Amino acid sequence: MILIELIKFFLNRKKYWLLPIVLVLALLGGLVVMTQGSVVAPFIYTMF
Repeated sequence: MILIELIKFFLNRKKYWLLPIVLVLALLGGLVVMTQGSVVAPFIYTMF
């Protein structure tokens, strides 16, 4: 699974500073997917 490999990469390479970037990108991607087709979608897209 991709998540397990990503965690192993962070632990082996000691790239802990990448973790917040990956989390923010995942949250923004989830926000776009969840609001697609809803009434809130035009307001979310104007923010970005």
